[in-house]
Amino acid sequence: MKRMRFLLPVFSLFITLTAFAPADDSEAVVGTWLNGTKKGHVQIYKQGGTYFGKLVWLGQPTDPATGKPRTDEKNADVSKRSRPLMNMPLMYNFKYDGGNVWSDGKIYNPEDGKEYNCKMTLKDPNTLEVRGYVGISLFGKTQIWTRIK
Repeated sequence: MKRMRFLLPVFSLFITLTAFAPADDSEAVVGTWLNGTKKGHVQIYKQGGTYFGKLVWLGQPTDPATGKPRTDEKNADVSKRSRPLMNMPLMYNFKYDGGNVWSDGKIYNPEDGKEYNCKMTLKDPNTLEVRGYVGISLFGKTQIWTRIK
């Protein structure tokens, strides 16, 4: 009986601690982010075991000259130039590496119509470092993205 009185509080403490244990960090990047140029919001989401991002807001959603929704006019593939930028996938195939890093992904830049290798590093819950590069990470550019609340 004395043993039961000792084990019950220990078991209760164990249950309480595991209930409040931090969740899997792999999904910490999921959410909506203001990109580094402050021109758009990108929603990052998990699908299967990989992460993707799509453009969900534009500071200037319409073409000033035509008044029509902005399109992917700088895409190297002429057949894709008429597709709207809104809700367009910009990031894909990121894998969680642990330690707040997602890598092996690709990012598309509609401002120059080019695709780059990319990795993301979560600096804190509201700051995401996004590095696009060609070849190796040394040759690239980093933007700081801010989580939208």
